[in-house]
Amino acid sequence: MYRLNKWLIKGTDAPPESSGLWGEIFDNMYNLQRQQQIEKENLQAVIKRIQEITSALKDGIIILDWRGHLDFWNPAAQRMIGFRTKDQGLSVINFIRDPKFVHYFETGDYAEPLDLPSPRHPNKQLQIQITRFGQQERLIVIRDITQVHNLEQMRQDFVANVSHELRTPLTVINGYIETISDNNSMPAWDKPLQQILQQGKRMSLLINDLLVLSKLETTEAGHNQKELEMEPLLISIKNEAEALGNEKQQTIRLQCDQAISIHANEKEIHSAFSNLAINAVKYTPENGVIDLRAWKDNLHIYFSVTDNGPGIDSKHLPRLTERFYRVDASRNSATGGTGLGLAIVKHVLLRHDGELKITSELGKGSTFTCVLPLHHH
Repeated sequence: MYRLNKWLIKGTDAPPESSGLWGEIFDNMYNLQRQQQIEKENLQAVIKRIQEITSALKDGIIILDWRGHLDFWNPAAQRMIGFRTKDQGLSVINFIRDPKFVHYFETGDYAEPLDLPSPRHPNKQLQIQITRFGQQERLIVIRDITQVHNLEQMRQDFVANVSHELRTPLTVINGYIETISDNNSMPAWDKPLQQILQQGKRMSLLINDLLVLSKLETTEAGHNQKELEMEPLLISIKNEAEALGNEKQQTIRLQCDQAISIHANEKEIHSAFSNLAINAVKYTPENGVIDLRAWKDNLHIYFSVTDNGPGIDSKHLPRLTERFYRVDASRNSATGGTGLGLAIVKHVLLRHDGELKITSELGKGSTFTCVLPLHHH
């Protein structure tokens, strides 16, 4: 026992020679020590490999402990955020102070990533995604999305500028065509002039929709929001839809449960709801029935437009809100649509923290439902 104790304190040499039961104890303990040493070396090799991999990554990796304090970060995260060795154990909020990040971090809803400017380089744009793991620990992945962000910015500027520049010449062309059409004395020119006028108006509508979308993308959400009564808003939308569908002898019904008020930008919400109602009128055949309905529960306000038109195949539903997406290429010329209506609806709802739900069945019609959060003021 004395020799065993002395050997255990020294811990490195081979065990002393012994026989019988003591010999077996020495051997077993020595084998256990060797196994532990091999496992330790294997673990160290794995850790070293992980560190090499994370060091090679272009994305920033940060590991936080259960309190939200820095535990580990890779060189990419160090470059992006500017950590130093002595920062270990400090709260991550000390380094990313943007109010958007603080809100994102503290609310704990990490389903979607967060885009924000880099705290070190304001001209760089970062995307941050947080994932929970282990014992309330968190993994933060940071990507540099500056190039994607700049491309998106260029696209938005291009669409806005081109739409704006096209507006003036088109107004002039339409004006002259109307004048020529009104004073035309040659019957053979009636049809071509009418078609030019019709296509000119379609281009004007398209440019107006592009400008609306551009404005929705480039202005900060939340401006000019106020309490709106839903019923008067929906009555005006119903009247617009009836005026448009007059020739088709359609029945448009409105049902607004109880007094509902919504905190929103009136112009934007009117544009979204109106687009859905007008779409229903365009795609529903003669003598069709269109139902506009608004209701609420404890959490949300709902506005739905249901028609008994031709319906939409389920394969098209996920892409319906994309710009210029067509279920059937021939439909746009028949209805005079721009292909941007649902994209506008989607953008407006996103700006109001809402979403658009679409259900449809071929031959039975479609239902478009706007779901908006119920703000308590």
